[in-house]
Amino acid sequence: MSELKMLAIDLGASSGRGIIGSFDGEKLTLRENHRFSNDPVFVNGRFTWDILRIFFEIKNSVTKTVIEGDNVSSMGIDTWGVDYGFIDKNGRMMANPTHYRDTRTLGITDYVKNFVSPEEIYKVTGIQAIDFNTLNQLAADKRDDPEMLERAEKMLFIPDLLNYFLTGKMVTEYTVASTGMILDAAKRDFAFDLTDRLGIRRSLFAPLVQPCNGLGGLLPQINEEVGKNNIKVVNVASHDTASAVIAVPAKNKDFIYISSGTWSLMG
Repeated sequence: MSELKMLAIDLGASSGRGIIGSFDGEKLTLRENHRFSNDPVFVNGRFTWDILRIFFEIKNSVTKTVIEGDNVSSMGIDTWGVDYGFIDKNGRMMANPTHYRDTRTLGITDYVKNFVSPEEIYKVTGIQAIDFNTLNQLAADKRDDPEMLERAEKMLFIPDLLNYFLTGKMVTEYTVASTGMILDAAKRDFAFDLTDRLGIRRSLFAPLVQPCNGLGGLLPQINEEVGKNNIKVVNVASHDTASAVIAVPAKNKDFIYISSGTWSLMG
């Protein structure tokens, strides 16, 4: 078979990189084609992600695949969890996404208890009650800036937001959504019984999709900018820990992995 090439965009809380993966039918080889810092910005009392700078660097990585003749057929993006951006009715991002370390959610768990208990949240979602989880961030938005939440047409997690910038398609990838305390772990769908009680309307959430969902090619103006190619964008397991676990080289059930990042997991 001819060599298959893919572009992986791996975004962490302090840096990002583009990786070219080449598969010849037997062996996968990896080569870094771009690396950049990810520098959050504190402005007007809010700690935010510089999402347009991140998007600019992603486009640089795609452009390099064209310049270097990599003939990449597909690409996917993984990032940290819980954070999101809002899209308005005209399809435009409303503000830089807020960083999970922003202070607006300090003590928000006690506020959320007025609507739903931590025990019930854990029973439904399987996620411990941490102030910066997505459900709590949305509760803080609803409490402190209800006008913005009302004007928002859709909420997109960071990898979903970047995929939207590339393709114009708005969906919610399952693994990154699972980080946010907004999914029913048993039903494998949005926990609308929780979000309803916090006054967060259901239409805010884009449809759920599983990893390997194809989003199609780049928007025409993006394709012109990055050098005209036939690259297709795919929803990978877009929470970085999910992608890492998929890559664990376990050949049988008798296997343990430890993943250490913002927190440590063993499975």
